[in-house]
Parts: sequence; C-alpha cells; structure tokens
Amino acid sequence: WSLPCCVTAAVIFLHGLGDTGPVRPVTLNMNMAMSSWFDITGLSPDSQEDESGIKQAAENIKALIDQEVKNDIPSDRIILGGFSQGGALSLYTALTMQQKLAGVTALNCWLPLRASFPQGPIGGANRDISILQFPLMFGSLTVEKLKTLVNPANVTFKTYEGMMHSSCQQEMTDVKQFIDKLPLPID
Repeated sequence: WSLPCCVTAAVIFLHGLGDTGPVRPVTLNMNMAMSSWFDITGLSPDSQEDESGIKQAAENIKALIDQEVKNDIPSDRIILGGFSQGGALSLYTALTMQQKLAGVTALNCWLPLRASFPQGPIGGANRDISILQFPLMFGSLTVEKLKTLVNPANVTFKTYEGMMHSSCQQEMTDVKQFIDKLPLPID
C-alpha cells in the first residue's frame, strides 16, 4: 500500500485521565500521580479549578495545532476533540484561540473556567464553530453556556440512556456523522 501524497485535514483527540503523557498528582484521585492535562479538585460545577494548569495545557494544544498548520494543514481543516478531561481541554482551547477550527467533539466533559468567559458571544475566529457535546453530570450547564458563547445553532448536545462516564457505539456513530457533516473548506 502507499500513503496519500498529502494530508489535507486532521483530527486531534485528547485523552482523559490516566492515559499517556505528562504525569502529575490529581487531587480528585487522592493526589495519585497519573497522566493528566491539569489537576482536577472535584466534580461539582463550583469546584476550584486549576487555572494555570488549564491555561498551560491549552497553550500546549495550540502549539500542536500550530505545528499542523506549519505542516500545511489549514487550521479550519482541524477538528479538536477529546474525552472527559481531554474534551474539557478541547472546548477551552477552541474557545480561546485565534485560529479558526473546523469543529469540536467534546465527549463526557465540561467547559473549564466557564466563569472567565463573557456573558454573551465570544469574539474571534471560533464564534461560529460547530460543537458536538456529550453528557456529564453537569453537561446541560455546559451546553447552555456554550450556546451563549458561539452560534447556538451550531451546538449539538446528545445524551444516551444508561451511559455512565464511558462511551458507546451510538456515540461513536454520532461523532463520525458530525465530522462527516462539517464544512471543511478546500483551499
């Protein structure tokens, strides 16, 4: 087999706690050292957040996106996504970056540092970004906030009966359909 002559789009998908990558203590898990993008202190909407860790992790993801752009993949042909903590970081990164992305898939996550966002729509390149968000304990709070920040018609929130903090085949099918429908511009 042979590889195509050039890659024209990319999906960057970020893992949740405990996969691979930098290891740090996670307060939520009794300070156990594990792979984590940033510290998590609790699972309630009013839990204290690791602001500096979240912002540093977002800068790391922006640098990864910048590298893809240097490799001739336009930012508006990059889809950012993730599960749990990775989904949360994907949402935060997309909503705080200057480059336009194709879309975000946010599985079983929340919007970190949501109080730092404006009450109305965000400015910048991603105010019309398409977002597919799946549930977590306070997923409905996140989706309502997202609808105030970006074009609400571009925010889709899905739930699946009986699904806990995991994934299911229908969720993966919905992610594929979301990506297939994104208008990826051709240069």
